[in-house]
Amino acid sequence: MRFMILIKATKDSEAGVMPSEQLLTEMGKFNEELVKAGVMVAGEGLHPSTKGARIRFSGEKRTVVDGPFTETKELIAGFWIWDVKSKEEAIEWVKRCPNPMYEDSEIEIRQVFTADDFGPALTPELREQEERLRAQTAEKK
Repeated sequence: MRFMILIKATKDSEAGVMPSEQLLTEMGKFNEELVKAGVMVAGEGLHPSTKGARIRFSGEKRTVVDGPFTETKELIAGFWIWDVKSKEEAIEWVKRCPNPMYEDSEIEIRQVFTADDFGPALTPELREQEERLRAQTAEKK
């Protein structure tokens, strides 16, 4: 099962406060554990929302809204994608994670859909397309 692990932003991360050498070292050790265990698929930190944009969809209309975005509690400062056996295993890994911020912080765990989750709406043609696109993406790595 794949899960996206979302590191929630804080006022400091949105202000561009970078992690210390100590925190980078601790996170590096944690990431090494994840890789050695075969859990980590991907992981990255994100720039503050001042460097981002949102696109709002309303029918055929698209509206671009440049950052920053005011609701810090809704923003993401970084993420991992993990491949684990269960949500409980993902929870146990997160509990071992160093606090990613200099203040109280929060990490959210969300399961990634698989093709089977879409049921009959994912027709054989759409499934074939999905598999082809995944293969092409893997080739680019």
